[in-house]
Amino acid sequence: MAPHRLRPREDEEALKDADIDRRVLRRAWGFAKPFRWSIAGFLVAIVASALVGLVPPLIFRRIIDVAIPAGDRRQIWVLGGLTVVVALTDAALAIVQRWYSARIGEGLIYELRVALFDKVQQMPVAFFTRTQTGALISRLNNDVVGAQTAATSTLGSVVSNVIVLVTTLTTMLLLEWKLTILTLVVLPLFILPARRVGRRLANIAREQMDLNSRLNTQMTERFNVAGATLVKLFGQSEEEHREFAQRASKVRDNGIRSAMYGRVFFVALGIVAAVGAAMIYGVGGQQVISGTIQVGTLVAMASYAGRIYQPLTGLTNARVDIMSSLVSFERVFEVLDAPVAIVDKPSAIDLPAPTGRIEFDHVSFRYPPADDVTIASLTLPGAEGQDSDRLVLQDVDLVVQPGQLLALVGPSGAGKSTLAALIPRLYDVTGGAVRVDGHDVRDLTGESLRAAIGVVSQDPHLFHETIGDNLRYARPGATVAELDAACRAAQIYGTIAALPDGYDTVVGERGYRLSGGEKQRLAIARLLLKDPAIIILDEATSSLDNENEAAVQAALDAALTDRTAIVIAHRLSTIRSADLICVIDDGRIVERGTHEELVAAGGLYARQSELAFFSPAGDAAIPA
Repeated sequence: MAPHRLRPREDEEALKDADIDRRVLRRAWGFAKPFRWSIAGFLVAIVASALVGLVPPLIFRRIIDVAIPAGDRRQIWVLGGLTVVVALTDAALAIVQRWYSARIGEGLIYELRVALFDKVQQMPVAFFTRTQTGALISRLNNDVVGAQTAATSTLGSVVSNVIVLVTTLTTMLLLEWKLTILTLVVLPLFILPARRVGRRLANIAREQMDLNSRLNTQMTERFNVAGATLVKLFGQSEEEHREFAQRASKVRDNGIRSAMYGRVFFVALGIVAAVGAAMIYGVGGQQVISGTIQVGTLVAMASYAGRIYQPLTGLTNARVDIMSSLVSFERVFEVLDAPVAIVDKPSAIDLPAPTGRIEFDHVSFRYPPADDVTIASLTLPGAEGQDSDRLVLQDVDLVVQPGQLLALVGPSGAGKSTLAALIPRLYDVTGGAVRVDGHDVRDLTGESLRAAIGVVSQDPHLFHETIGDNLRYARPGATVAELDAACRAAQIYGTIAALPDGYDTVVGERGYRLSGGEKQRLAIARLLLKDPAIIILDEATSSLDNENEAAVQAALDAALTDRTAIVIAHRLSTIRSADLICVIDDGRIVERGTHEELVAAGGLYARQSELAFFSPAGDAAIPA
């Protein structure tokens, strides 16, 4: 089901002419169904409040027409007390409405957000490589709140307006039908301009949301550590100030226009109500003089007249409000309906006692097309066709025995990282099979498979939390003694112990408070806590200086003991001792063997190895 994708200045007419999709209504009701009794109570409170609102004018009518002429002081006091009771009842009903509204709204927000978060967690890595994070977060915030508005504010407003209008007009017709018709005569003078003003206000509100979204995007990108550093390094502070000021000025101007339109709207409402009241008093006063009606009836009719203008105004734009709310539901459902390319089979089994044997059986792979893994409205421009038209890996046949160290080398883009990503099933193969301990990874549960695999990348991710929280992400129940043991093995314990807050030190966004070497060693400590049977090191030391590399390499030596390891590296110094080295070029294994065997073969590896021996650092990269 394709979502409404509307531009701010065109969406009003589009929503006005659009048909209400019953499928969306039924599905929205599915989310609201757990709150059906609360919704029923909410609607009953609205109806009761509308009926209670009819009582005060009738009380005043009786006081004026009956109690005062009869000189009945007791009846006046009773009716006055009844007015207070009615006011208290109306206040109580307002509180009940608000309680039900909050219960329904917050409950619906909870259900939708949890469902969306759970769905996004299930999406494959390819989804996140193409998706705009800000747009995705907007779905979990703005659109969820918009959907909640449909179930509370919009629903309550429409029902309340209908009930108030029907009951008020019915009461007026019963009291004096001629004055009722006179009241309705002036409505076109108000409804037609109100429709235009209402649409304009809706357009301004949507434009304001779009402008605020752009402001938020700029602030989000510039206020994180990497963005702020980039701005400072390139000296673009003045340009950033100018761009932000331009956007902020548009938000300001829009706010002024919105305030003025809103004020004009309510002034017009007051003028029309005054004209209507004047006509009722003018014509009704003549009827009182002629004895056709009584004074109390005239006062009651004037009070009721003021109750019908605002509901009619709300109902003139009710369709647009409903469609706007349904658009939010559709955008939420668009994410919930997104295809999940990698799921466990119903017959999937847990990986039993992993030993770490890995087999690539004639593996071929191409990245899945965008339609299979992501949502068009959330996709970055230009990311739709990412490598989906070519084979990234071709007929890879390879076996890694338990406890072996396999090194993958080759030019950038050759397919090394992609090959390693197939082991934890971040992607599914296009052809062939990847097996762990003899089991096709597609026949295993994802949780048990990934529990057996640990990864340390070139730039390991750390959450903006404490060191202890980041470490315990691998093992939530780890004790301090276990943290100490892992950190000592990873050569990071001394650094942590020297910090004033130790494990309670907040690492900053993406771990920016730590150096590159410290982040790497902390990631290795996290891996050691996980205690996997298979380790994947993806360029884990390529960006480090010699001193940090030596510390990280010492930590890796501890991590690799008695484990199967896949090491991806450009730098030959990190993989000379590997049990097996595979040179990958253009998605194929073009050379394989030990360091000595490959040097003796005189191929690409040998030529680059010679350069490495004569470089000052004793290292070099295999070129494309």
